[in-house]
Amino acid sequence: MAKQTIYNAGIYVRLSQEDMRAGESLSIEHQKLILTKYVREQGWNLVDTYVDDGFSGTDFNRPSVQRLLSDAQTGRINLIICKDLSRFGRNYIEVGQYIDYIFPLHNIRFIALNDNVDTANRDSNAMEMMPVINLFNEWHASSTSKKIKAVIEANAREGRYKSSYAAYGYTKADDEKHTPIIDLEAAEVVRRIFKLRSQGVTPRHIADQLNADSIPIPSDYFYQKQGKVNPKFTRHLWCQTTIRTILNNPIYLGNMAMNRTTTISYKNHKTVKKEQSDWIVTENNHEPIISQELWDRVREVEQSVSRGKHSKDGTLKPLSGLLYCCDCGFKMKSAGQNRKNRQGERYRKIFFNCDSYASFGKCACTSHYITQKEIEAIVLADIRSMASLVIADEDTARTGFLSKKEQQTSRQSKADVKKLNDSRHRLAELDSLMQSVYEDKVMGKIPEHLCVNFLQKYEAEQQELRMIVDELEGRLSAEKQDMEDVEEFIRRLKKYIDIQELTRELCLELIEYVTVDEYSADRPRVINIYYKFLDMPLKDKKSLYSDENS
Repeated sequence: MAKQTIYNAGIYVRLSQEDMRAGESLSIEHQKLILTKYVREQGWNLVDTYVDDGFSGTDFNRPSVQRLLSDAQTGRINLIICKDLSRFGRNYIEVGQYIDYIFPLHNIRFIALNDNVDTANRDSNAMEMMPVINLFNEWHASSTSKKIKAVIEANAREGRYKSSYAAYGYTKADDEKHTPIIDLEAAEVVRRIFKLRSQGVTPRHIADQLNADSIPIPSDYFYQKQGKVNPKFTRHLWCQTTIRTILNNPIYLGNMAMNRTTTISYKNHKTVKKEQSDWIVTENNHEPIISQELWDRVREVEQSVSRGKHSKDGTLKPLSGLLYCCDCGFKMKSAGQNRKNRQGERYRKIFFNCDSYASFGKCACTSHYITQKEIEAIVLADIRSMASLVIADEDTARTGFLSKKEQQTSRQSKADVKKLNDSRHRLAELDSLMQSVYEDKVMGKIPEHLCVNFLQKYEAEQQELRMIVDELEGRLSAEKQDMEDVEEFIRRLKKYIDIQELTRELCLELIEYVTVDEYSADRPRVINIYYKFLDMPLKDKKSLYSDENS
């Protein structure tokens, strides 16, 4: 007589976010009730119940299913029961691997009650149909994923704010679209973050300032408003990642940007960022916290060649990160020397030198030593000189700035405008001529070979003219941009008419970069100042002479 197997059963129940909409029949408690009753009827020993609530079945990275599989492989249980195959998983390959290979290897019996699947009876029709059922379950997961994404996209296009939590600085209204409403206390912190970044303060140092002032981090603030303790594991400190997230979120401009992330697939739930062109943006959706001007200033700082380096006392030098060696092309490095003045008082003399020379000596470059005081005085004097010119005769200043821009592109605007108008006029004439030739051919007024010859000639001329028009439109568009750039430079320059000392904010607003000539006691130094909106920006922020800048 065969020895009867004693079964130590583990019940597995699962409910995904999507299943919650299906009603009571799929609920956790309903699954438990059915399976517990079945185990008792069979006289088996119920060891444990494993519950994954709110987890998708498309992968097995679920806490309770992992605990279930571990208990099965260590022998704590030798029978796994679930309501149907889809509760165990919706991944065709993984479900099949467990049921066909792993479970038999460990002498584990598997039962999917509603599907009549029981590995103790492998010759049953249900076992033969199991691969089909698994395949259908995976198809259902794929189909559901597509439907959910479609709903999310539709909500985004209608401007519905469907995020679980409002962005820091806002709360969600009770209207149909859950419109963001400004939270006055948090909004002040957001403005402070943007203002500091616009002044060139790094995200790391912004975080340090907020921590020093004991400003609660966004998640702490959210739960404090509800009178609760933050349940998330966190150090309760601001970090540069949080600062960058805030700085890059267009919600603070009043624009709703949705669909900024997605998952790799319905099987792989890893979140990945979408290209900005794929975002769904609803402009002027709600009240902004910051101005467009402040947002643009932050974008400008983010793109600047200067990242800047804070000194030990936490200060950031006005020209830090903006100075380049004009010989080797690499950045100038700041350093300091402790000195004594005539009164015997100690002070620190700050200077800049070529980083290549400072790091590798004469084999890499030569000395480009210049004190902070000297270079700042030179830059300040140049800015004040331009500001004085604008005040004295703005039209003359504007003409001079435009001339500087035009020298970089060598455009002849008046001739370009005439040639563009003539080319457009001729293109319109060619369209009429081609239509006329075709109609004459259809009416039998001209033979077909003449028609073909005319059309080929006109098409060749059309192609040549279109290339000319595209080139001229590009040049004239650049000229228009030059005008806008010069006006913006003048607008910014006017802010610093009475400037007495160089500031970090001023440098980031006006200066693209500065090159410093080799140090020599026998001749004047050559200092070139390249201004924003007037000069070409660097593409490579590390060197003047990279392939990108050549």
